[in-house]
Amino acid sequence: MARIFGRDNGAGLARDMRLVAQLMEQAGHDVEVVGFGNEKGVRMLREAGLWAARSWRGRADLQISLEHVYPLSLGLGRRNLLIPNPEWFRDKWKPTLPRFGAVLCKTRHAGRIFGELGCRTRHIGFTSDDRLDAAVPREDAFLHLAGRSPVKGTEAVLAAWRRRPDWPRLVVVQGPRYARPGPPASNIEHRIGKVDDAEVRRLQNAHRFHICPSEAEGFGHCLMEAMSVGAITLTVDGEPMNELVDDSHGMLIPPSSVGSLGLAPSYRVDPDDIEVAVDRVLVMPLAERETRSRRARTRFEENDAAFRNNFVQIAMED
Repeated sequence: MARIFGRDNGAGLARDMRLVAQLMEQAGHDVEVVGFGNEKGVRMLREAGLWAARSWRGRADLQISLEHVYPLSLGLGRRNLLIPNPEWFRDKWKPTLPRFGAVLCKTRHAGRIFGELGCRTRHIGFTSDDRLDAAVPREDAFLHLAGRSPVKGTEAVLAAWRRRPDWPRLVVVQGPRYARPGPPASNIEHRIGKVDDAEVRRLQNAHRFHICPSEAEGFGHCLMEAMSVGAITLTVDGEPMNELVDDSHGMLIPPSSVGSLGLAPSYRVDPDDIEVAVDRVLVMPLAERETRSRRARTRFEENDAAFRNNFVQIAMED
């Protein structure tokens, strides 16, 4: 039996748990998904229940922890693997690393980080939902999916657009916690609050350009989903974002400063550099736009196939 641990945040982490569980089930393994919330007391009760059940169920053959490490749960499995997001890895978890048989890394960038900590690492890649809907007409407009994250470079994007009323429409989809709408602009549509998934998918397909200058990414679902619809994606020229997107199918924006977030570097872009990048894609000939769109879709398909074909085999290695 394989057990999957993670934080059930109703967003990217929950999606990652479902994906890993699905691939293990398709390979014929019994799978138990344990998604913890934010309340420590509830989590401790669930862990106590798992320990009580161990007396008659025995230990899981394999446990996979996604992003979060739950030290009390590691003894519930014969083997433990970690799929981390380096930017959210906490110092207090470092002493647990020797208890993991391997760290499975979504990016080469993560592999170097955890390799330097003395971990046995394996590169697995990763994937995102395929959001393509070819029936949706494309517009020469821009989409920025900030979601509930504070590290998507949203303020710099908005600042650049406010300077340029001549630019096409920008749609920003953002949760209310970190939203700072600022003064209105005729070419900015700032959607604050929950937008249902069907509408998000329509927006992803309707916009030829996605702008995602993330400060940091554990993998980059916003980038991979943009590539899945064949969007020309503008992101920061920093790891791991530039592992997924390059100038053959997207547009890289140089960072103006580099800091740190968890174990990873964090990159900030300046509105001036966003202006340069946006102006470059706006003057791009239609044939070049179409070529980059096809390359983006191909890159998504290649990444998706590689992960799905290799993940279970790597996870089951001793």
